[in-house]
Amino acid sequence: MTELVFHKMHGLGNDFMVFDAINQSVQLSEQQIRAWADRRFGVGFDQLLLVESPTQLGVDFRYRIFNADGSEVAQCGNGARCFARFVRETGLSDKSVLVVETASGIIHLYHEAEGVRVNMAAPRFAPEALPMTLTQAPTYLLTVADDVIAFGAVSMGNPHAVIQVENIDTAPVAAVGAALQARTDIFPQSVNVGFVQVLGRDHVRLRVYERGAGETMACGTGASAAMAVLRAADLVDESVRVSLLGGDLIIRWSGVLDEPLWMTGPAVTVFQGRIPV
Repeated sequence: MTELVFHKMHGLGNDFMVFDAINQSVQLSEQQIRAWADRRFGVGFDQLLLVESPTQLGVDFRYRIFNADGSEVAQCGNGARCFARFVRETGLSDKSVLVVETASGIIHLYHEAEGVRVNMAAPRFAPEALPMTLTQAPTYLLTVADDVIAFGAVSMGNPHAVIQVENIDTAPVAAVGAALQARTDIFPQSVNVGFVQVLGRDHVRLRVYERGAGETMACGTGASAAMAVLRAADLVDESVRVSLLGGDLIIRWSGVLDEPLWMTGPAVTVFQGRIPV
């Protein structure tokens, strides 16, 4: 039996178990990830993050993300900020700008006074980008449990459905989120489901029911997706404060389809530990 060193981190309460997989060998199974994700019998987290050596020239690191159920996903915005903080705190890099490869492409992470700023790339609204089998439209309609749900859809490196509600406190987040995720005929790779309440053109509230994790305290790609859908509908301005259960993110997007969306927010280390494998 050996031990692995890990860090427990969070971005607005969206929490992570983070491993340096450059200086130690990390070979994980879905069963192992699910056991560590358990909040009573394990460490407890929404996602597990691996920091690996790059496989491409001109890139600093490779970034991999696993949900609490053991499934691997392509992107996680809050995780990206924790990733940037982790490599600086552990001495893996002192760069102010990091170039990182993910399963959804190259991302850039910037250390700034107000936190870590992430280039989330341009939102992709085409149904095949999520993927989603519905015909492209600004707003989609789907019957869920005898109710017709209206939503926008966008890929931020992972699939998102965004539902506008009057009050997120009373929104049926778990019921509708789980029901939409179960519609694999519509979302072949499942979907993250956001419930957004518009308070003004510069401020919204959001709850997100994530694939493989359920509702989380915060979701960076979910905040980005909500901004993208609302901005495309001209319901918000270029800079928006997104208030999640765990705190606020600042999301900026010009609204030009080929231009990237930017996310800024905190990343916090909770503790460092060792765990047997």
